[in-house]
Amino acid sequence: MNNCRKKKLDSGVVIWITGLSGSGKSTLASEVTRLLRQAGEPVVLLDGDSLRAILGVEPKVDEGYDRASRRDLAMKYSNICRMIALQGINVVISTISLFKEVHNWNRHHFPAYFEGYLKVSLKELLRRGPKGIYERFYSGDLTNVAGLDISIDEPEAPDLLIQTDEIDITSNWATTILRNMKKRGYFHN
Repeated sequence: MNNCRKKKLDSGVVIWITGLSGSGKSTLASEVTRLLRQAGEPVVLLDGDSLRAILGVEPKVDEGYDRASRRDLAMKYSNICRMIALQGINVVISTISLFKEVHNWNRHHFPAYFEGYLKVSLKELLRRGPKGIYERFYSGDLTNVAGLDISIDEPEAPDLLIQTDEIDITSNWATTILRNMKKRGYFHN
């Protein structure tokens, strides 16, 4: 359990949606953001791919995607989320960022934090073929792939574990996330 307490917040909530490439993070984050906006909540949607581009971190093939570089980048994402949340704006972020150091830092530095972990089988990720990442890895054209040749740390105690290979789960899970946050007293609409 994280440090969320039932109270009126002056800061925003950070909803951290994590999982491997192709697990559905961006789709779920977009739906959560849509529902928050529909409820009149101030929210910013961040995505790992977009953040890398904004931060000027577009590594060359096989460079800058090693575990240490990914962890450092994830900590930058955490700091960006914290800066936005401390201004009273909710943040929904979709990012791989599967590092225990990052998860622990988030739990101790965000006034309100919700962690959702999408756990999808490798067989399903291969079938979906996001960006051809897994296919390219197995053909020998790509290295430094999270969950394959780069070890990951699955969240030890996510607030929500979505363990499914179904694709069309977005609306259900987005509603579940918001219902959970309302129970904690963070959203009132």
